[in-house]
Amino acid sequence: ERPYSIFTSPEKWLIVCTAAIAGIFSPLTANIYLPAIPIMASAFHKSTELINLTVTVYMVLQGISPMLWGTLADRLGRRPIFLACLLVLALSCVGLALVPTNAYWALLVLRCMQAAGSASTIALGAGVVGDVAAPHERGTYFGLWNIGPMVGPCIGPILGGLLAEGLGWRSIFWFLCIASAFCFVLILAILPETLRAIVGDGSVPPPPFYKPLIPIVGRGRLPADPSARPPPRKFKNPLVLFLYPDVSLLLLCQAIPYAVFYAVTASISTTFQTVYPWLSETETGLCFLSIGGGMLMGGVVTGRLLDHDYKQIKQNLRDRAQNEIGTEKVTPEDVTREEYFPIERARLRTMPIYFAVFVAASIGYGWCLDQKVSIAGPLVLLFFIGWSSVAIVNIVTTVLVDLAPEMSSSITACNNLVRCSFGAACVSVINLILNAVGTGWTYVLLSGLCIAVFPIVPFVMLKGPKWRAKRRAR
Repeated sequence: ERPYSIFTSPEKWLIVCTAAIAGIFSPLTANIYLPAIPIMASAFHKSTELINLTVTVYMVLQGISPMLWGTLADRLGRRPIFLACLLVLALSCVGLALVPTNAYWALLVLRCMQAAGSASTIALGAGVVGDVAAPHERGTYFGLWNIGPMVGPCIGPILGGLLAEGLGWRSIFWFLCIASAFCFVLILAILPETLRAIVGDGSVPPPPFYKPLIPIVGRGRLPADPSARPPPRKFKNPLVLFLYPDVSLLLLCQAIPYAVFYAVTASISTTFQTVYPWLSETETGLCFLSIGGGMLMGGVVTGRLLDHDYKQIKQNLRDRAQNEIGTEKVTPEDVTREEYFPIERARLRTMPIYFAVFVAASIGYGWCLDQKVSIAGPLVLLFFIGWSSVAIVNIVTTVLVDLAPEMSSSITACNNLVRCSFGAACVSVINLILNAVGTGWTYVLLSGLCIAVFPIVPFVMLKGPKWRAKRRAR
């Protein structure tokens, strides 16, 4: 039996790590800009509210643009769309670094272009993982890939503060230009095309434009299998995915904890400097390493646990089929096929643990700051917030790709649209809530929203197989 993908394990790690590096740019470009807002307000002679508008338009385009790029990637290939996005990002960063301070309109337009280039790298990276990773190993590779998009919000403010303070606000955009250009060259040099509609399981040679300059991946290519490449697909509207009830519910279930996570990261600087006024700006930036460390550990460990659950349930089903072979119509060979395998239970059964940890850590974090306890308390809880939040994102992202593997970039773009919308809304009101009810009750309120959407998890586990069966029948 031919493998799901002909790429070896080291080659898959290289491919996914390259996609993860590109995936950093969406959140990094958004968050590295935040520490420079007061400086830019002074430089452009505009109010802080008007400079904040550039953050708002960025988040709007961050949610919308992947719907276009992700759909094109599912049709035209991952590699050319990756290169196009990074080229747009690099050129927009050059424009931002050179924008005159009397052209506020140009700042707004270029921020929109920057978002259009950077935001889609997340959807493209998820598509790459879906192409090369079989379902039994997809959790591990999604855990590795998620490190990039989830660590970006933590290291962004640190880099932005250091660059703006030491070299001025324009240095932020020169740094992003250089970094995105480096990533462009990296993808041009080594990233192979992975879209299964073009290369199948990797054994079908792609057209010359789709080949990397340095063919270090896929050198041990198996003979081409004509059946490995499916027929070309027609254009599919990604908005149709919102009509799938299990997809829509899972998007909502992830969006609320993601919004709370974004509220935590967006308010760390202001709350820590208020509660612990002895912290310098650099020391405050280092506090982000706590939540970043939790996300780093959580991404790797959660992915392996996801794959362990998948394999365990698969083996249990095979054993049951063998024991009941005389009375059941399902054979041990057929038991893991899509129409029989309970993918929702395999992926979501550990979700209650991570939801409980996230809610408890968020409430504890809020009250530690409210009571002004030792800084060690909030830092430890930030680690668990990072761990549990990346676990929730990893689980939902993996199961979404499992539900629509032929539209992996499109479904991740839908995911990005929903969670960015909720994140933008939460960030826009978090300071108002903190000032109105205090830190402790703010995170009790936000955690209550997480508890309110949690029943979606067992509901999808119960109804998901029936919804999938109806889609197959249609």
